[in-house]
Amino acid sequence: MAGVPTLILFLCTVKDVLPSNSRWKPTWPSYKVPVILPQSTLNLDKPQFDAETKLEVVSSCGLECHKRSPLPTYEEVKDYLSYETLYANGSLVETEVGIYIIGRGGDGSQSRSRTKRQIYGYDSRFSIFGKDFLLNYPFSTSVKLSTGCTGTLVAEKHVLTAAHCIHDGKSYVKGAQKLRVGFLKPKVKHGNKGANITSSTMPEKMKFQWIRVKRTHVPKGWIKGNANDIGMDYDYALLELKKPHKRKFMKIGVSPPARQLPGGRIHFSGYDNDRPGNLVYRFCDVKDETFDLLYQQCDAQPGASGSGVYVRMWKRQHQKWERKIIGIFSGHQWVDMNGAPQDFNVAVRITPLKYAQICYWIKGNYLDCRDG
Repeated sequence: MAGVPTLILFLCTVKDVLPSNSRWKPTWPSYKVPVILPQSTLNLDKPQFDAETKLEVVSSCGLECHKRSPLPTYEEVKDYLSYETLYANGSLVETEVGIYIIGRGGDGSQSRSRTKRQIYGYDSRFSIFGKDFLLNYPFSTSVKLSTGCTGTLVAEKHVLTAAHCIHDGKSYVKGAQKLRVGFLKPKVKHGNKGANITSSTMPEKMKFQWIRVKRTHVPKGWIKGNANDIGMDYDYALLELKKPHKRKFMKIGVSPPARQLPGGRIHFSGYDNDRPGNLVYRFCDVKDETFDLLYQQCDAQPGASGSGVYVRMWKRQHQKWERKIIGIFSGHQWVDMNGAPQDFNVAVRITPLKYAQICYWIKGNYLDCRDG
């Protein structure tokens, strides 16, 4: 294939960024993304569903390791972005993809200081109480997976989460075939209609209402790469529900370089295990980045994995402020660096290629996925 080395550069950096003319409005860049289309499918044997769900990801490749990694070849990129689709009846299909390039640009990644711990001194997380907050945007977009992770509503029937919540890199987890998504709703108290029993000092009790998952998409980069350097880069999955959830959702977007984020910060909400039943919100500074990962010091515990990482920026075309999901919180990552373990909190960035893939999973039409 002629021109492959140049094409690989396009694959990893394609974008057309329009700088903001405003001095006070952080503005969403305009990206031109590649096109990813299915080329062939293969029916696979039904999975065993024998893996244990792991809410923490372990990787031997840290920040500097990721930065030193060579660019993948064209065939490797196609292989990583090919995917498996798991259906509720247990059937499994592998889809090979083709990639078509429409532009080029610069990465803009920048080296910054590192993060040290999962909880950084004073715990800066906020538990969200009361239906007035929990049922309103953006907190209402956070949902709980029956495997113990968090997910984010990104379309009428779709939830974005982390791949390790569904698949451990070798096999699907035990709860993946009967996977459900939980939506927090107020508990209904029978026999108290018309009675004013709400106290301003007592948060209203909530419960989860569950919807079954129809099918799940997991990129082959995660399935083939969990045990090596690139696995963390592909720790994302998309769930399609059996019926619409009828809530406002948050759109996905291509992750800008950290220096373009408002205040250099990211935000996300999740169901941390140390606060059962509570939705926990946090925001923090991004400390470093690679092309595929954001290294940050957001306080988090297992259970928050799969949360959608978002920012709020000005959308020039629509002349309004808009929140978008720019990454997926992969969780607390222990990294072996020269024999000494160090821990980071890591989020997977939605790159132009990942945007094209996830958007196609949602829309089923690449024409609606041209601008990130």
